[in-house]
Amino acid sequence: MVWGFESPSSHQQYFIFLDDFYMATAVETLGKLERRITISFPLTDVRTEVEKRLKVQARTAKAPGFRPGKVPLKMVAAQYGYRIETEVLNDKVGQAFNVAANENNLRVAGFPNIEPKQDSAEGVLAFDATFEVYPVVVIGDLGGVEIDTVKAEVSDAEIDKTIDILRKQRVHYHTKGEAGAHGDGGAEQSAQDGDRVAVDFIGTIDGAEFPGGKADDYTFVLGEKRMLPEFETAIIGLKVGEAKTFPLAFPADYHGKDVAGKTASFTITLKKLEWAHLPAIDAEFAKSLGVADGDLAKMRDDIKVNLEREVAGRVKARNKESVMDALIKVAELDVPKALIAQDSARLAEMTRQDMSKRGMNVKDVPFPPELFAEKSERRVRLGLILSQLVGDNNLQATPEQVKAQVEEFAQSYEDPREVLKYYYSDRNRLAEVEALVLEENVVNYVLGLSKVKLSAVAFDELMGSNAQQA
Repeated sequence: MVWGFESPSSHQQYFIFLDDFYMATAVETLGKLERRITISFPLTDVRTEVEKRLKVQARTAKAPGFRPGKVPLKMVAAQYGYRIETEVLNDKVGQAFNVAANENNLRVAGFPNIEPKQDSAEGVLAFDATFEVYPVVVIGDLGGVEIDTVKAEVSDAEIDKTIDILRKQRVHYHTKGEAGAHGDGGAEQSAQDGDRVAVDFIGTIDGAEFPGGKADDYTFVLGEKRMLPEFETAIIGLKVGEAKTFPLAFPADYHGKDVAGKTASFTITLKKLEWAHLPAIDAEFAKSLGVADGDLAKMRDDIKVNLEREVAGRVKARNKESVMDALIKVAELDVPKALIAQDSARLAEMTRQDMSKRGMNVKDVPFPPELFAEKSERRVRLGLILSQLVGDNNLQATPEQVKAQVEEFAQSYEDPREVLKYYYSDRNRLAEVEALVLEENVVNYVLGLSKVKLSAVAFDELMGSNAQQA
């Protein structure tokens, strides 16, 4: 924690040292969670500690014209005094507050706000420490809670659909009309849905070109909806070298504000036309998916195992969310604002780092923590509820549970031993696994007490858009 206060007698900062003496008032209750303590101590304690540290600094201090360690103490004070005073404050005001909090059996949530009192007695420094405490968490009767849970199965239809997706991911293109090992694309030699095209286009509005309305050799796949429907429709049926002029009405909510709601005249020339060739479902296809001997039955089994693992994870996540929603409804507590603010700031920084890793320039982009306040409030609330449940019911993650979870993670990797090493070589990584296991313990505990309604959910609904893209 960093503390900084202005001296009552100057604009320099003065700092508190409380090894030998301090006084703290009784705890004042300002609100449901907000408290205040006034701490005071002699100014001489500050000066004594600052002088002590200045003398230590003087042993190695350097200045032009003086040998190391021979710099006059006044020069040392001028050069290092501000920093040393700051260090004294950081070390000792925090210590004083912690002692006072411990003596009063206070569980402080977040960091205190410390401000100097202007009416302190001569020779005494006094400070008000305002802070929040952790709330009392009251969890209602879990036996009366109704929780909707889901289940899902992986059938041959899902396996077939996944194989089709995997084929599309491995699509390659050939020029239409040119004979090759995979044919010439068929009798239809004009542009159709699924074909990859390269076009030149130019658009005008009221006879004038506009930004973004012109391109050469622009390549895309018809039917993937990367372009406006009218644009793609105009290309359907064209052959290489053919051109077409057509009107295109931009939607009123189009992202390009200069053309939104306006009608343009486009001329398109088809430069290149390729047809899509999907790989056959054969031994070579199976080998491309990691099946060494190309056995198609084994390929289907592997796909089923992977899908079942993914489905199990999504079912678990969805059911966990239902449990968390139920806990929020049944638990009563006040959430410390300080914890929400800390978590909001953390989420803002995580978002900035994530976007930066994705190549976005967010150096000067503001990330107000307030944008994350609602999410943080839920996260903090759940954290307090889970902590209460775990402590009351001994739901901590055991070493055996953690190891089992890591081994489950390792199953989907080629070398499971490396995965075990990855987690057990870093305490922070292992702590993440422990947190997952702890949450699962809570979920199982709550489901074991509550009224559970189990419903089947369709594979596509569970997987969402990933069912079409994975």
